[in-house]
Amino acid sequence: MNKFIISSLLLFCFVGGLAQPSGLSRYNLVWNSQSKNSGESMPCGGRDIGLNVWVENGELMFYLSRSGTFDENNTLLKLGRMRVRLSPNPFEDGEFRQELVLRDGYVKVSGRKGNLSADIRVWVDVFNPVIHVDIAANRALSAEASFESWRYTDRFPKGKENNANSWKWAPKGIVTTRKDQVDFEKDKVLFYHRNADSTVFDAVVSQQGMDRVKDQMYNPVKNLIFGGVLYGRNMKEVGISDGKYLDTDFKRWTLRSSKPSVSHNLLIALGTEQTTDTESWRRNLAKVLERAIDNIKSDYTKTTAWWNQYWDRSYICIQPSSSSASSEEWKIGRNYQLFRYMLGCNAFSEWPTKFNGGLFTFDPSLTDSTLKFTPDFRNWGGGTHTAQNQRLVYWPMLRSGDFDLMKPQFDFYMNALKNAELRSQVYWGHKGACFTEQLENFGLPNPAEYNWKRPAWYDKGMEHNAWLEYEWDTVLEFCLMMLEEERYTGRDISSYVPFIESCLDFFNEHYQYLAKRRGSKAFDGNGHLVFYPGSGAETYKMAYNAVSTVSGLRTVLTRLLELPAKYGSDEKRKEWSLMLSRIPPLSFREFNGKPTIAPAKLWERINNTEAPQLYPVFPWGIYGLGKAGLDTAINTYKYDTDLQKFRSHVGWKQDNIFAARLGLTDEAKRLTLLKLGDSGRRFPAFWGPGYDWTPDHNWGGSGMIGLQEMLMQTDGRKISLLPAWPKEWDVHFKLNAPYETVVEAVVVKGKVISLNVTPANRRKDVEIMLKN
Repeated sequence: MNKFIISSLLLFCFVGGLAQPSGLSRYNLVWNSQSKNSGESMPCGGRDIGLNVWVENGELMFYLSRSGTFDENNTLLKLGRMRVRLSPNPFEDGEFRQELVLRDGYVKVSGRKGNLSADIRVWVDVFNPVIHVDIAANRALSAEASFESWRYTDRFPKGKENNANSWKWAPKGIVTTRKDQVDFEKDKVLFYHRNADSTVFDAVVSQQGMDRVKDQMYNPVKNLIFGGVLYGRNMKEVGISDGKYLDTDFKRWTLRSSKPSVSHNLLIALGTEQTTDTESWRRNLAKVLERAIDNIKSDYTKTTAWWNQYWDRSYICIQPSSSSASSEEWKIGRNYQLFRYMLGCNAFSEWPTKFNGGLFTFDPSLTDSTLKFTPDFRNWGGGTHTAQNQRLVYWPMLRSGDFDLMKPQFDFYMNALKNAELRSQVYWGHKGACFTEQLENFGLPNPAEYNWKRPAWYDKGMEHNAWLEYEWDTVLEFCLMMLEEERYTGRDISSYVPFIESCLDFFNEHYQYLAKRRGSKAFDGNGHLVFYPGSGAETYKMAYNAVSTVSGLRTVLTRLLELPAKYGSDEKRKEWSLMLSRIPPLSFREFNGKPTIAPAKLWERINNTEAPQLYPVFPWGIYGLGKAGLDTAINTYKYDTDLQKFRSHVGWKQDNIFAARLGLTDEAKRLTLLKLGDSGRRFPAFWGPGYDWTPDHNWGGSGMIGLQEMLMQTDGRKISLLPAWPKEWDVHFKLNAPYETVVEAVVVKGKVISLNVTPANRRKDVEIMLKN
């Protein structure tokens, strides 16, 4: 009887729980003391804007970041820092509370000192590029708001500081981060950065021998201007002062309320455009601000409504009845939600969420004490996108139903398609889009990785780099994501099909081109393409038929042929089928007498610590539960001596995903507890730096994927539930599956006590695999 009562209560809690505000509120992060520095900040954001919010010494502070703010050097610059101070000050020596209110997407700061209390709500408009700071007090008080900029003067990054831009370790001459324009304007603070005429794009085009087609090329940093305006209702300019925060000096422009009041409203409107007309940019910015001033209440309502539906799309709530921070299982469910909040802050961007910190980097010396650089720093570049890392940020969005968030990543490749096709035409005279691994936001290789000190005879289309040479198969994962969007949502992806075809054309054309340069035949004795030289991720170099390439091409071509008949003419489909027939088989080797998947047929050296021999498991799905050869894939995970040495949960490591897809429940559980456990920082989902930077978004993304795969795996129309789920973990989850399907289930004490599949006719395709 007691067991029945407990199960009934849990069912009531779960089914009415996380899809309701009261359920998600259990994951709100609450701090009852102020922060020591920006490293103890809390994320807040919306649209394509991210804020690091903290209260230090009684002052509210936050960094302003926005996607797409690339300077001449392709650094992803922050816009500046805000500082808000109240007088009398309820945040000095009194009660304090700071809360991330997930359901509505804002940060609330509360303070009480004696009989004085105040609340500050910091939020970002999801539909307009505007930041709001709403102050409400029980007594009239004065407010002071300062915009702080360390780019009040030119700065000259040297050494490792250039890892934040595209020059990295190989700058050509003196690198200059040019100063911003900041000034008072009619009781407002206007700030902006306008790129100079000459940018890193021009240097890269010249370096890589693309000058003759330069006028055809996509250039996202040309004439780029970005910035914003700070406005406070009934606030007047005070003056300019100097200061220093941690390692960086700055100037501040301060506004102060004209008289004390029980409420104050600050707005920061932002603008980013490619234009030669600064005055036009300013007029457009003024319109954004004017509109926001007139619509604060309705904009807030629309923003919270968007966040509400975002949280109702999907969720994973583990051990929800405990709601205890002492439960490690409960923490990984909370941290999954906290990380998904950070991803949601870039929902309506023109640019993808960067793997190396996203919108929420902070002062670098708080990640590495030796890096006493400005807050603009992040390791591995601002405009440089590393595909192996970026993919892990975007794969989990399929299961979470965040298809709209995937568009910026797809647009990144679509915008760069022309430049990638021009590479193939200029260097080799054949068709197809050649995308390298470390890619600038305009589609050419990073200049440092391309290498300025390359031999004159070296292939101009190649990166002269021991890690990156011949690694150009990572774009195939984004091709598969595009195909999966069609299968998950039924949306028309006609605009993506030419892109996918062009990526496939490159492999078909280029490896016949290379074979003909070595000998008289374009194919091997079995009529297969010869993928040599190739690369198994960054790890198995100078590879022959790398398994990551072979399995990727096989899966993308298979999925392309599975598209509805409206995609591709009969002639096109014959071409796709012919290429599929020319893809060579996977290669194998043995350990302890057991067959395993080999990383390639042959290779010359090992450079890194990735596991491409398991890419046929994830992302390519050739091996898995219920599929032929599962024992071989499991042998690879267990006995491959390279993989045993490489195994880890840190950063972009994806052993947790492999374990889940192979049904290795105990191993998946172990690695997930490590992967999604608390970061060790005040904000528990600020993982890193790992191999990259803090917060490490490919760490969080790989954690999300693994947790989702423990709960649900799909193969065609088949849906396998709980294939690698520990029976002792209670869970309520809602995830998306292919064919416009949503699965919601409640599991208590190893039993599925509620299962809802939408549409209902898909219930027949569901198999529950939970082991008791």
